[in-house]
Amino acid sequence: MNPTIKRIAINTGGGDAPGLNAVIRAAVLAALNRGWEVVGIREGYNGLFLAEQYPEGGLIPLTRDSVRGITHLGGTILGTTNRGNPLRYPTLAETGQLVEKDRTDEIMEGFKRQQIDALIAIGGDGSLAIANVFAQKGLRVVGVPKTIDNDLDQTVITFGFDTAVSFATECIDRLHSTAQAHRRVIVIEVMGRYAGWIALNAGVSGTADAILIPEIPYDLSKVAAKIEDRAKRGLNFSLVVVAEGAKPKEGSVSVIAREIGRAERLGGIGEKVAAELQEMTGKESRAVVLGHLLRGGTPTTFDRLLSLRFGAAAVRALAEGHSGVMVALDPPTVRYVPLELVAGRMKSVPLDCDTILTARELGISFGD
Repeated sequence: MNPTIKRIAINTGGGDAPGLNAVIRAAVLAALNRGWEVVGIREGYNGLFLAEQYPEGGLIPLTRDSVRGITHLGGTILGTTNRGNPLRYPTLAETGQLVEKDRTDEIMEGFKRQQIDALIAIGGDGSLAIANVFAQKGLRVVGVPKTIDNDLDQTVITFGFDTAVSFATECIDRLHSTAQAHRRVIVIEVMGRYAGWIALNAGVSGTADAILIPEIPYDLSKVAAKIEDRAKRGLNFSLVVVAEGAKPKEGSVSVIAREIGRAERLGGIGEKVAAELQEMTGKESRAVVLGHLLRGGTPTTFDRLLSLRFGAAAVRALAEGHSGVMVALDPPTVRYVPLELVAGRMKSVPLDCDTILTARELGISFGD
């Protein structure tokens, strides 16, 4: 027999994504309809074990009133952070040096102190790996997959991805006209640390001339040849879409910052590619970084609906006695998969997928 649930917590971790608030709203309403109390943890787990930083309190009571009218809003009403992973939290040692310390036991004590029976953890690969640790320590946990990069394994798609691709495509459409007007090469850098789903889908939809993704190390001379071939045919402009995690053959990703306790920050690849293409082709080149524009704003209808489905399914999973699982889209249903099958695994773009095959048929270069 499953222990009775009286109080659950919801948190959001990692980068924000359109649809987070819709997940929260659905989960809160589904839980309240079961007679459960719901609280939100501020900024990942900070509101639980660093509560003193929040004069208004580290936990937010979540009621019907507090989640009314938030489905269409970007961001997250709980706040989020990609700093301070509790598995390797930056801590000042006696030597005066910053070291990484596992503080998950402190957070588990916080759950007990706050009489929280279960957690709905909304996050990407890192956040779900943390959630899996809490599940292994005995807390009832259900994860909800969140990443605009769509690189989480075991789910067909993650919310936020459709919104990101839609906006990136709109940006490519706009840049197409200015590139043509000025006879320029424009390099559009989009998010995608380990997987090129955004670059691929937006690039094909926006009729880019070249797409560079992490899964296919590129030879920029191949892209330059594509640009020069277009020029011979009277097409004196080109659009190149590049994922932030793309790298040249025999090269490495472009890193702009490293910091203890968090993943390295990627960036700068767009500027590098633009500069090298200008040198190779003699054509004026510009780089445009879409960056966090892809994270913000109103979620698309698809992402809203998926988020609502995920939030409701997470509560349903807890009510059915599940723990240590993630809700995942498996059309036409939402199923539950063990967190241990998700934590630390990436869903890369298959090189033989139909979208890549389509791109090649259209003459789009991948620099290979």
